[in-house]
Amino acid sequence: MAFDRRTFIGTTAATGAAVALAGATSAPAAAAQQDPKKQGPRTYAFTVMGTTDLHGNVFNWDYFTDKEFDDKAHNDVGLAKISTLVDQVRAEKGRRNTLLIDAGDTIQGTQLSYYYAKVDPITARRGPVHPMAQAMNAIGYDAAALGNHEFNYGIPVLRKFEEQCDFPLLGANALDAKTLKPAFAPYSMHRLRTPCGRDVKVAVLGLTNPGIALWDKANVQGRMTFPGLEEQAAKYVPKLRSMGADVVIVSAHSGSSGTSSYGDQLPYVENAAALVAEQVPGIDAILVGHAHTEIPEYRVKNKATGKDVVLSEPLKWGQRLTLFDFELTWEKGRWSVAKVAAKVLNSNTVAEDAKITRLLSDEHRKVVAYVNQVIGTSTQAMSSAEGPVKDVAIIDLINHVQAETVKTALAGTEWAALPVLSQASCFSRTAAIPAGQVTIRDAAGLYPFENTMEARLLTGAQLKDYLEYSARYFVRTAPGDAVDPAKLTNAEAIPDYNYDAVYGLAYDIDIAQPAGSRISGLSFQGKAVDPAAQFVLAVNNYRASGGGNFPHVPQAKQLWSNSDEIRNTIIQWVKAKGTIDPAQFASVDWRLTRAGVPVF
Repeated sequence: MAFDRRTFIGTTAATGAAVALAGATSAPAAAAQQDPKKQGPRTYAFTVMGTTDLHGNVFNWDYFTDKEFDDKAHNDVGLAKISTLVDQVRAEKGRRNTLLIDAGDTIQGTQLSYYYAKVDPITARRGPVHPMAQAMNAIGYDAAALGNHEFNYGIPVLRKFEEQCDFPLLGANALDAKTLKPAFAPYSMHRLRTPCGRDVKVAVLGLTNPGIALWDKANVQGRMTFPGLEEQAAKYVPKLRSMGADVVIVSAHSGSSGTSSYGDQLPYVENAAALVAEQVPGIDAILVGHAHTEIPEYRVKNKATGKDVVLSEPLKWGQRLTLFDFELTWEKGRWSVAKVAAKVLNSNTVAEDAKITRLLSDEHRKVVAYVNQVIGTSTQAMSSAEGPVKDVAIIDLINHVQAETVKTALAGTEWAALPVLSQASCFSRTAAIPAGQVTIRDAAGLYPFENTMEARLLTGAQLKDYLEYSARYFVRTAPGDAVDPAKLTNAEAIPDYNYDAVYGLAYDIDIAQPAGSRISGLSFQGKAVDPAAQFVLAVNNYRASGGGNFPHVPQAKQLWSNSDEIRNTIIQWVKAKGTIDPAQFASVDWRLTRAGVPVF
């Protein structure tokens, strides 16, 4: 049964909890793990399985390359693989001794999820059921936390997805902006039947990311607010214990590092899972999401109790499945947690579950046909392979589309006369536009992230700071030293997507100089940039909201924003133009140098 939001919002917090309990209780479990007649402590063991950051992956398929997914580590992706692992665990442990939960970012990320949000939307009258809802229902999820990307397509799409799920979407810190009451179920309660003593009551508390208020401002402003994870956990965990929860698990769409990508724009920590474990007593385990890292088991000592809280984060896209194994003892009329351990299973060790692939074969075929539609032609082939170290045409294409879109949007405004610049990164070193026919997947592959676009007002001096910060990406290399392009980048472990090239300016990056002193010859249309001059920067919402911690942009005046994904803007631009001709937009405006001598 899906959680009835209208019923929940219309109740007090106390009655709302009862609704969550009634609507999300597991089927009774019959576990015969110990003969209750035997002497000694009575015990019960069960397993909670967890996924996170599925990002629309059902099949082990890459819609951008139109072939089976693969990476350097030969990981596999998708719920069809996860389903096989889940079946194996249930067979081993006994289905009724298991729960299956998720930590968010479910309905966005692949062309499969995009298709059913935008092309054949689930919100249409008599519209389809979202593939992720179909798959997760078939696998038998018990609960899922909300991720920040759940809000990317707007609240109506999220509400329809919620309605289509047979399990509750949890978000204790997603509040109605006017009433400050929960906009979603804060938690769910599950009963597991044991061979001795009473049933074990397992509470799952869902927490989402406060960054939603920034990253999806256009969709949530005035409608929802997102307080910090620690304060909401501190509110709900004691309540769950008072309701008789023997075990409390948090499903948190928040990494464990204690850091934030948005600087001081919000008073709440973005990656707060470890802080929740440390500061809020009464939690036994936390399923971690959001950070796209693999953490099989991480123990954090709670300051108040001195007890370990076990954290685990399975790798994104269905590449891993977390297992929390609990051992409980029955003493003095109550269950208590004796031991918790966590590990992850690799989905590349199993085949896809035919039950899931058959269920969604029609949807998969529709999306494959969609992404292979021809939308235009290109006069020449373009590749991103050298994008991290050279100003290449394919990155210029992204920037040109962004700058042109912003110029059009600002026409007729007080900002129309200002020069428009654009930032972009080499998001994928394998992106390519072929000579000849260009398909949707070719264009979409330029921008694998779901960012939207904004226009921010910056000065020449601020842009210089921005470029200096970006240039930290390059490894310092003295004049005369051998140059290996493969070893010039990713200094300080900076990922490719946090190196920005700015389109519309000309400049050199002297990699022989220390970080912070590398930009020289900064000019606009052949003239040195005036530090006081004003420019419009077309920038993605991740960067504008503080992602990467670049200077000035988060605080800069916002002149315009758009809720459409940048990759869709690129697709629509190609459709409208019909022909991609690099001669119309590509030029070499930045280069790497050493003591004034070009590296390449």
